[in-house]
Amino acid sequence: MMASMLYVITLHGLTASNRYRRGFSHSNPRFKTLVVPARVASVFPKVKSQSSDSKSTTAIDFSDPDWKTKFKNDFEDRFRLPHVTDIFPDAASMPSTFCPNLRLVSLRFLRNLSVINPRTSNFPGNYPLDENWQGYINDNDRVLLKTIYFSSPTSAGAECIDPGCNWVEQWVHRAGPRGTIYFKPEEVKAAIVTCGGLCPGLNDVIRQIVITLEIYGVTKIVGIPFGYRGFSDQELTEVPLSRRVVQNIHLSGGSLLGVSRGGPGVSEIVDSLEEREIDMLFVLGGNGTHAGANAIHNECCKRRLKVSIIGVPKTIDNDILLMDKTFGFDTAVEEAQRAINSAYIEAHSAYHGIGIVKLMGRDSGFIAMHASLASGQIDICLIPEVPFNLHGPRGVLSYLKYLIETKGSAVVCVAEGAGQSLLQKPNATDASGNTVFRDIGVYTQQETKKYFKEIGVHADVKYIDPTYMIRACRANASDGIFCTVLGQNAVHGAFAGYSGITVGSCNTHYAYFPIPEVISHPKLVDSNSRMWHRCLTATGQPDFI
Repeated sequence: MMASMLYVITLHGLTASNRYRRGFSHSNPRFKTLVVPARVASVFPKVKSQSSDSKSTTAIDFSDPDWKTKFKNDFEDRFRLPHVTDIFPDAASMPSTFCPNLRLVSLRFLRNLSVINPRTSNFPGNYPLDENWQGYINDNDRVLLKTIYFSSPTSAGAECIDPGCNWVEQWVHRAGPRGTIYFKPEEVKAAIVTCGGLCPGLNDVIRQIVITLEIYGVTKIVGIPFGYRGFSDQELTEVPLSRRVVQNIHLSGGSLLGVSRGGPGVSEIVDSLEEREIDMLFVLGGNGTHAGANAIHNECCKRRLKVSIIGVPKTIDNDILLMDKTFGFDTAVEEAQRAINSAYIEAHSAYHGIGIVKLMGRDSGFIAMHASLASGQIDICLIPEVPFNLHGPRGVLSYLKYLIETKGSAVVCVAEGAGQSLLQKPNATDASGNTVFRDIGVYTQQETKKYFKEIGVHADVKYIDPTYMIRACRANASDGIFCTVLGQNAVHGAFAGYSGITVGSCNTHYAYFPIPEVISHPKLVDSNSRMWHRCLTATGQPDFI
């Protein structure tokens, strides 16, 4: 699984400088090393010998004159999308029933007036088609995965395949409606499930999946309540869904279907899918949820079930590999501004005021970094990928003392997963199997108060944790559009016959990815990336090691 992450992760850094500022050096090793989980593969890639699910790997021989061709072939093999014809080679296909410029009118008009069901004798076997409509995606359409040619491994943020940083094109499958479908809409029963924690945009995605399914002609749509738990808990019943039900749910935060972590085993879930006669399952969740979706897909293939399992990445932390972003992230960054601004006002208005804001980000510091950049009010940004010390002459607390002496106030933004090495590690895990982190925000607040008391300097420390306020809010306009497109493309992928895939944005275009390729580990902030350097420039913070 390790090689299924990225071929192009590098840990190259900048040449250490001797620049000193206010007594703090910017030549910290964080500019030279990307801190990644132990399970992440080495800098240069290993090529899988078989498919994405293969555990055997072979190292790339860069001395082989044909290594680029072999690399491309292996990449194409790993990013090939699982299809219904893999299990059912003779699966029947049919012309698509998706054509918005005709079907939206007929479907809404006929249903709203209750004159006729679109699939009656007036529309034998299909909706009327627009033969001239050219809105379908060709199966051979591709999206370029990487767009920057790095001329050297020492370039900031360089993502290289080989030590020479040679350019090799990497293409992924373009998302969208196909002209041929592999499910008869009038026979399909589709289900939607939302797993994990809350995230802005869940209702937007649910709504658009339902609307797009109806445009295809699906009439049997249900929601599975409270995540994977809903497949086994006898007290939880399916939630019938239709356009009428979901019409205005995007105006509220949360999830119409409810969320939960954990759930029954894969076999029990697939048993439930069989019993409920579900043909399409749309799974909204993060890395763990997608791992479950991939296991469900594999079990369905093992049982030779014609069920399409489609993932929609839902993680407020923006930590899914290969994708530009995940839904809810933009809203989280925007809502975090309220907390940061409140902390700034508190700190700026108090004598020796210090505001500390803790934001989401277990393994990845994208929210803290982007929120700090957006606000212009942060003096110190602390993220999981960049180690730091609180105490000591180059520690965070010493720098806070300097800020109090020179500015009179300071604001700190810390991601929830930052500085966990400074805290006693708990042995507990949550229902999803994630390690329960100690509260770095509270710890930083306590240590700050203690430090200033010990040195005899007054400090008025205020702490804000807006986590649940951000998670529960409604998606903003940017995320609303993003969720709409993700929901539509999830349905298109299912009708195209794909399964075991997820949909996301890649270089501003929408693409399908095999699930194993995006779940090997969380996407991390590269401490040598231009974005992190921009954050350091904005905050003016030094090194804390």
